[in-house]
Amino acid sequence: MLHARTPAHARRIALREGLRSGRLLRFPGAFNPLSAVLITELGFDGVYVSGAVLSADLALPDIGLTTLTEVASRAGQIARVTDLPTLVDADTGFGEPMNVARTVQTLEDAGLAGCHLEDQVNPKRCGHLDGKAVVPTAEMVRRIGAAVAARRDENFVLCARTDARAIEGLDGAIERARAYVDAGADMIFPEAMADAAEFEAVRRAVDVPILANMTEFGKSELLTADTLHSAGVNLVIYPVTLLRLAMGAVEDGLRRLLADGTQAGLVDRMQTRARLYELLDYPAYNTFDANLFNFRI
Repeated sequence: MLHARTPAHARRIALREGLRSGRLLRFPGAFNPLSAVLITELGFDGVYVSGAVLSADLALPDIGLTTLTEVASRAGQIARVTDLPTLVDADTGFGEPMNVARTVQTLEDAGLAGCHLEDQVNPKRCGHLDGKAVVPTAEMVRRIGAAVAARRDENFVLCARTDARAIEGLDGAIERARAYVDAGADMIFPEAMADAAEFEAVRRAVDVPILANMTEFGKSELLTADTLHSAGVNLVIYPVTLLRLAMGAVEDGLRRLLADGTQAGLVDRMQTRARLYELLDYPAYNTFDANLFNFRI
């Protein structure tokens, strides 16, 4: 009821332990707090907050237009409702190394379990679009160094994302991944890998956990959880899946409403009021209220 019961530091420890467990952790992307509640109830390992989804929710393209305040606010709203660890997309850190330091501390204050920072130039663009550009390795190393120095909770996970695969090839991405680990990154996110063999190559190259992005309509093959686990991946995100499902249903429903002049034909496709109230935990609020305000005048 109200907020998660598990404190942020315990969720960070849980993420660390999960990454050491040898299991594949599955983090669907939540597009709002209520979807995070559902992710939690259904038994996933964690919640992901996608920069692309947050941008889209504001009707903006994923080209670096969102601010730290917007990202931290929305990510904090999502993290507060789940006892699972929440990982957030922090883009390029929202500026120079000092901005990166502020970003990490702001996300810690918001209750996140970790974030990933990327090596694209600022402003960035979606990792599965063409025309990306990356900063020199040394500049990304400075970003990571600032993040490490700013972190106050040693269990807050700092993940380094490299977009170099599309520009410098797999070997270039691997070389960068090694440099980022040396700089203090806790996990590596090799973006836009083509197939399982490329994840396996990254796995052989670094001794920290690796993250796979299974986004639809992108440059990566949509691999199963078993395949990713066999390739040595530790954590997989499904960043935009839920938003795409929801918006597809919304668009279909609006077209039907416009054509039919009523939503009557859509009711059997809707989440029921009873199910919504169950997710919102109405009974617990009712009990809480009755126990406090049980007097008579």
